Formats: sequence, C-alpha cells, structure tokens
Amino acid sequence: MAKTLPVRSNGETIGYMIECPACGCGHLFYTNHPDKKHDHNWTFDGNLDSPTFSPSMLVYPSHNQKRCHSFVRNGKIQFLNDCGHQMAGQTVELPDMDGEEC
Repeated sequence: MAKTLPVRSNGETIGYMIECPACGCGHLFYTNHPDKKHDHNWTFDGNLDSPTFSPSMLVYPSHNQKRCHSFVRNGKIQFLNDCGHQMAGQTVELPDMDGEEC
C-alpha cells in the first residue's frame, strides 16, 4: 500500500496526504496549492510508497492537537525535538494509507 495519496481539487492534484502516527490524523503537503497567490509549496519526489517531501512540515497547536514538526524522507517521518507530543525526537516508518486517493 502507498504511504501517501494524492489530494485532488477540480481534477487537479494539489498535494499529497500522509497519516501522522503521532497526531492520529493526516497532514497535507501542498505541491500545487489551489490558491495561486499562496507561495508555499513542498517538493515531492513522486514516490508514493517511500515519499520524500521538502522542507519540513510544521503543524501549529490547536485546541485538540499538539505542535508537530517533522521531516518526511524515504518513507519515514522524523519528529523533531520541538514537537509537543510523545514521539518528539523519534524517526518511524509512515503508516500505509487506506484508499486510492483523498
């Protein structure tokens, strides 16, 4: 199974979703943000089974989620030490995604 799945809007791939094992939810790496004024897109190596995205992903804390800061490289997620969850400082395999696309 793939570790990332394409996310489409109006028939166009706008990014790729991974399942974050620390947060228990998906994180979306925009590679082609639908708002063309948005100037931040990640690069993706195109490998759905062992993805690499650049730069890091920083998810700010919200009412139900802790800060999550990570790199995704070669199918693994490296949680940086500034994460607010129990997986800070660890590197683990990305879980497989269910389904064909998001």
